[in-house]
Amino acid sequence: MMQAVVITEPGGPEVLQVQERTIPFLGKDEVLITVHAAGVNRPDVFQRRGNYPAPVGTVADIPGLEVAGVVVAVGEDCRSFEAGDRVMALVAGGGYAQYVAVDCGSCIRIPDNLSFTEAAGMPETLFTVWHNVFERGRLTRGERFLVHGGAGGIGSTAIQLAHLFAAEVFTTVGGTDKVTFVRSLGASHIVNYKESDFEESWNSGSMDVILDSIGGTYFEKNINLLAEEGRLVVINAMQGAKVELNLIKMMQKRIHLTGSTLRNRSLEFKKQLADAISQNVLPLIETGAYKTPIAEVFSYKDARYAHELMESRAFSGKIILAF
Repeated sequence: MMQAVVITEPGGPEVLQVQERTIPFLGKDEVLITVHAAGVNRPDVFQRRGNYPAPVGTVADIPGLEVAGVVVAVGEDCRSFEAGDRVMALVAGGGYAQYVAVDCGSCIRIPDNLSFTEAAGMPETLFTVWHNVFERGRLTRGERFLVHGGAGGIGSTAIQLAHLFAAEVFTTVGGTDKVTFVRSLGASHIVNYKESDFEESWNSGSMDVILDSIGGTYFEKNINLLAEEGRLVVINAMQGAKVELNLIKMMQKRIHLTGSTLRNRSLEFKKQLADAISQNVLPLIETGAYKTPIAEVFSYKDARYAHELMESRAFSGKIILAF
């Protein structure tokens, strides 16, 4: 048996309770990980509220999309890892638990210079940013890149990677304290959206790639800011999913509009993405050029307080649960 943080019913942070559950069954293509730390992400909050159900076949009442720990058992068809390996992994759910079974292809070895706490904050954001910014958005050296919400997990990852790959980085944040934080990560142009309108501030910005998780009124502003052949990549719609698009403006600028979700993608897709991250990003982690900025670490027994902090937005970086 194991301890797990369970969503007892849809609702506020108080519905998260620690319960005893059976250790997951190990599939032939999977590894069983004893979890040392798990990342807390906004989709976990949506799932807790009842607005983001887990994919079919995934445990429905234990949230958690990323973990770091040690392999304790290996399925018969898994050749990539063995017991004792330190790994970080992207999971479709069930990460808030002492053990998790995950497909081998969704795991990445943890470099020796990385703690479990740091590693636990990487998979969800690295998989999301690499695919959406560098694969779908095709960001290249010297281009102008804008990411909204730069102080959060996705934002802080996107800023670092875009900066490390020599893009000019723009971002929006919701507080003066966050301005210093995102600048330290590599953002050169920063707008506090509580004080200024980012479209007015960067009216001549001509962005090449924009990563947006807000939607709503941000959509038209993003379209206006894009350069010719600009790419808008949408990964969430926190302000609203229904927007209006001026098709003439899209045609005149030859804008590329795309978006994606990660959780329900195939295991083969996630394996290919893990391989790309291992090749392109892992060397940056090993040298210390890329790091996980940690906002706060909570015991898994205090998961409700981690969710309260997530919902407050009064933090910069990643929130982690320790087991």
